[in-house]
Amino acid sequence: MREKIHKTIPPIYVISGGAGASGSQLVSTVLVQFPDSQAPVIIIPHVRQIEEIKDVLDKAVKTNGIIVHTLVDLKLRTNLNKLAKKQNVTAIDLMGPLIEQLTRVLDKEPIGQPGLYRQLHKEYFERVDSIEFSMNHDDGKTLGDLAKAEIVLVGVSRVGKTPLSMYLSVVGWKVANVPYIMGLPLPEELLAMDKSRIIGLTIEPERLLNHRKERGRRMGTTEISSYTDPEKIYEEVAEAKKVFKKNGFSIIDVTDKPIETSAQEVIELITNRFRKT
Repeated sequence: MREKIHKTIPPIYVISGGAGASGSQLVSTVLVQFPDSQAPVIIIPHVRQIEEIKDVLDKAVKTNGIIVHTLVDLKLRTNLNKLAKKQNVTAIDLMGPLIEQLTRVLDKEPIGQPGLYRQLHKEYFERVDSIEFSMNHDDGKTLGDLAKAEIVLVGVSRVGKTPLSMYLSVVGWKVANVPYIMGLPLPEELLAMDKSRIIGLTIEPERLLNHRKERGRRMGTTEISSYTDPEKIYEEVAEAKKVFKKNGFSIIDVTDKPIETSAQEVIELITNRFRKT
């Protein structure tokens, strides 16, 4: 039986005058129809100069790649199509035909301003960015760029870090949360941050015990361990508060508070603090 020869799949270069989200999304949507042939997608955003287009074309020639573009600038779009044809590079124009059709139908000339959609929907995209940031920085993940967070929540397990982070991100804040584990030092990345952005969450030990027992029931485990030992929980909460105070973190008690109330406390604390600075 003859073995299949595996060919190198050429890359797809997505050229855009904006962030490249529209083109990359469409390419990704189409690529899922070819599950065994996932081509690498390389996004070239914020293209403004013909020289940038020439650089991508040179790469496409060397790699036998194809180009997909969503350029709204007529000059750039026209030059790209001409140069691609001259160099025998496949270039798929996703924007040009639609713009030309709408120009005729609407009897108006397009503005031709790249990134305009994102500018008009700035608040929406900022909120999406905040949600993605918080998801990528949940429970101590991605500590390398922790300093980019506007708010960092620290607390013991089941204190409510994740739901509070998600709530704050939905209203537009870039939030990370880091677990406090009794007996272990806090991450260096956290200690190197501006302390005025770090908030320690605390809770009454009895309520924390109830949260952990409920989690255990949902997971089908009811055995008593240090995780649900009342004495250990008292010790854990007390030690966490000491560590927060020692490092200069603000502390918010979330015991029996609706998430909206805790979120409002966090927001007021941060906005008042940075309005002054």
